[in-house]
Amino acid sequence: MKKAISLVAFIFGAYILSAQSLESAIKKSNNDQLDAATSEFLQLLKTNPDKGEIYFYLGENYFKKGISDSALYYYQKGIEKNPTYPLNYVGYGKILWYQGKTEDAKAQFFKANSISQNKNAEVFRKMAEVYINAPQKNLDEAIELINKAMKLDPKNPQNYILMGDALLEKNPTDGSPAIKQYQEAIKLNPQSAIGLLRIGKLYERARNYQLAVDHYEKAINVEPNYAPAYRELAELYHKANKDNKAIEMYQKYLQLNNTTEARYRYASFLFDKKDYEEAIKEMEALKSQGFDNPYVNRILAYSYYELGDKKDKDAYTKGLNYINKFFEKAGNNFKYLPSDYKYKALLLLKNNQDSLAQQEINKAIEMDSTLKNELYKEVAKTFLKNKKYTLAANYFDKINPNSMDNQDWFEAGRAYYFNKQFDKADTAFGNVIAKLPNFDLTYIWKGRTKANLDPKNEKWLAFPYYDKYLSLVKPEERNTPAKKNNVIEACEYLGYYYMAQKNKDKATEYFTIIKELDPNNAKAQAFFKSSSQPQKGK
Repeated sequence: MKKAISLVAFIFGAYILSAQSLESAIKKSNNDQLDAATSEFLQLLKTNPDKGEIYFYLGENYFKKGISDSALYYYQKGIEKNPTYPLNYVGYGKILWYQGKTEDAKAQFFKANSISQNKNAEVFRKMAEVYINAPQKNLDEAIELINKAMKLDPKNPQNYILMGDALLEKNPTDGSPAIKQYQEAIKLNPQSAIGLLRIGKLYERARNYQLAVDHYEKAINVEPNYAPAYRELAELYHKANKDNKAIEMYQKYLQLNNTTEARYRYASFLFDKKDYEEAIKEMEALKSQGFDNPYVNRILAYSYYELGDKKDKDAYTKGLNYINKFFEKAGNNFKYLPSDYKYKALLLLKNNQDSLAQQEINKAIEMDSTLKNELYKEVAKTFLKNKKYTLAANYFDKINPNSMDNQDWFEAGRAYYFNKQFDKADTAFGNVIAKLPNFDLTYIWKGRTKANLDPKNEKWLAFPYYDKYLSLVKPEERNTPAKKNNVIEACEYLGYYYMAQKNKDKATEYFTIIKELDPNNAKAQAFFKSSSQPQKGK
């Protein structure tokens, strides 16, 4: 009798331990601790190989990780091992729904309902999740399913979380109905970190960032290991330009969820905050660990372009290599972004593949016409840097003048100048001077342009611009590398002007400056030589 009691106690204890372990694994999965959850689920399967529930939640965990083929494997394995457990049919249906096979998906949902005799609230909830979260939504059906779940299981807070999600998807501009549902979930479970997170996200959408932070912090208070709250805090602090706080939160997130997917998300965050060097380090580390999806190659390509060749002389070559890998891995059916073609075009340009770049530019603009001015500017500046002045000038001509800022006008002026389109250069530099009257370098370029418009110095059109340049440069700055040659150029012009005006004293003043900066200057030497010779008749 004692042996029988002991055996029952052992079996009951093992069941409790198994249930507790499954609950622990599910909690980890819900907290984005996906690798830790995977380990626990797999360990549970070793001792419970026929338990359909474990297969389902392991499939869910893989689905969250973005590994849908593994998710499908475990859903189907769960059906094989335990055909009477309904949720694996829902999981299988979810994969089919995301693949666009909606009728096949519905057939699996029907099986799940038939097995549970339409009396399983969790089946209704999991089906509703699919209709809410998939790209192809069915929100009315989701709401109907949630209402059925509420009737069967009225005190489950997840009903209200899902209802809030569905209502928000149905009417994204009005978050108040969703907030009511999330608040109801919190009433039923004051320790509902997910409810607090959802409310926080709504406040964030409404740009009430302080209330959003408050709710994310409350979520962490009730569930210190709730990784999604740290992630949301990190991204919110990034929006608020508090990048030190953002990195601190992301590092806490990674402590809880140091998966390749989490590190990928962190690297994406680094890219968004323009920390291209660190984004590259993270992405290259992920690739070395075998994490090599198209998106890694995309961010590496974008990052190497933005990093530029000043920090890495091979950045543009590496970037082009990665953008080509991205297109190769993504394939023909991938939904490309206009920015994919934009960066490919820019990287081709940087690698002197002009004709191929222009093809990609056309694709980007065809997808998003608002990119036209941005792309034409980049193309024009690249051609200017490569001394292809006619091409640079042609692209500056295509840009809407209203989209040009001071830097754009300055670069356009240089392109027109080198292409000998001096009237256009004159206008471009004039636009810069009108907005930045104390930017000295523009006056040098304006002076050069005017000198070319008045090659015989019949009107001395360049005089006011060279004169203004010299007035903006402090005497102690004249001999600096950035200023010296420009100062000499201005003084030569001004010196000759005053020679033409027969004002020897003023001419001497400017040639003296030249002599001090460059004692071997031939023009200054010629001036002083002629000045030292006695004039005829004296």
